Amino acid sequence: MRLIISIVFIFFLNQSLLAEPLLKSQIDRLHQYAGHWVSSDNIETENFGAFPAIKMKNISTMNNQSMQVEVLQYQNGHYKTLLTELIGYDTKSDQIIALGQNQEGVIFKGKGLFSSDKKWTMRDVDMLGNFYLQVDFEFQSPSNILVEGFDVTGKSLWKTRYIKSNPKDKNIGIQLVSVHQEMLNDPAGTLRELGRMGYSYIETFVYDNGTFYGMSPTEFRQEVRLHGMQFMGSMTFHDLPASDNWESALKWWAKTIDDHVEAGVHYLTTSNNQLKGVTTKLELQRYSDYYNAIGKLCREKGITFAFHNHADEFGDVEGTRIYDYFLEHTNPAYVYFQADIYWMKVAGVEPVNYFKKYPNRFLSWHIKDYKELGASGNIDWMEIFHHAEFNVPKYMVAEVEEYTYPPLYSVQLAWEYLYYKILN
Repeated sequence: MRLIISIVFIFFLNQSLLAEPLLKSQIDRLHQYAGHWVSSDNIETENFGAFPAIKMKNISTMNNQSMQVEVLQYQNGHYKTLLTELIGYDTKSDQIIALGQNQEGVIFKGKGLFSSDKKWTMRDVDMLGNFYLQVDFEFQSPSNILVEGFDVTGKSLWKTRYIKSNPKDKNIGIQLVSVHQEMLNDPAGTLRELGRMGYSYIETFVYDNGTFYGMSPTEFRQEVRLHGMQFMGSMTFHDLPASDNWESALKWWAKTIDDHVEAGVHYLTTSNNQLKGVTTKLELQRYSDYYNAIGKLCREKGITFAFHNHADEFGDVEGTRIYDYFLEHTNPAYVYFQADIYWMKVAGVEPVNYFKKYPNRFLSWHIKDYKELGASGNIDWMEIFHHAEFNVPKYMVAEVEEYTYPPLYSVQLAWEYLYYKILN
């Protein structure tokens, strides 16, 4: 019996592993190379100083089919271009093709393939057809590449470790539900990847009796900061209590708020999964009173409270839309709103109409699409972000919950979409 159970367990484990989305196409695999990279202090470490020996900027073009590469070397107090290169996937030959030039003026061309989603080899020749260099790439994580050059005999000439170091100047946040399983399995490693991808801050939703992913508020704050980000926001949940439990609910919130203050959080949000059962405005008013009470507790401790929507908020109760009722019957001094733009679109309402009518009520946007951000074409992000009648709120938080790719790849695409295509 134990043998049968073990076989069944192994089968389902293998099925689970097989279900994990992989990078199957050469184009998707090549896109891992996009971004800003720096060389580590040596190949045995991932650490790098203020002036890494090498900086590399790889900008995707042609719908991620190719990228423009510039490699710079630190020389005599300045970064000077070491080589430039255009790398792309050629559909006719099913090869990755490169054309580049180094600082000596030598133009080279190369071709190669990914043998897996993590290993890539390019063989370069000069314009006379002579062997120039073979380069092997090993992606040890989405933000960590080991690159090695070989001569014609296969002798190693050099080896460099590149660490992704995307810019953070556009202040883009990430909701950690996007990488929920990764955070449960390896919170420190996942935060490291997100920080290197260019995210400036995180928003979490796993507060549990004073802990975040098993860490105390102070420990989690320090872990987030270690990876170059801030712990800005947290989604927390405590259902509207029965009338005789009101005080105990507010006591729970007071403890929760204290823990978040210790963690350095700037704002708390909550959502409501009970709205399908609401039938009267009297019930809506009780929710409004509840949110006002929570918001007041937050304000007294120096943090901001906001209500997060899904689609149910846009249903009607006694002829009034629930979301509109909350906007009109919560105190603007205590209760802000975090607009989940995806769920607004699912509900059939136009987010811009709310942002125009209530320009000062929205603390944050959740920026999410039907799969990877921007992939569906169903949401006009340019209109939303560049509208003349309202400003982008203080906190813009990317979120991915449906995936074509592995989650860490998908959240990298979300950052790139916002950084390069929307916030330009």
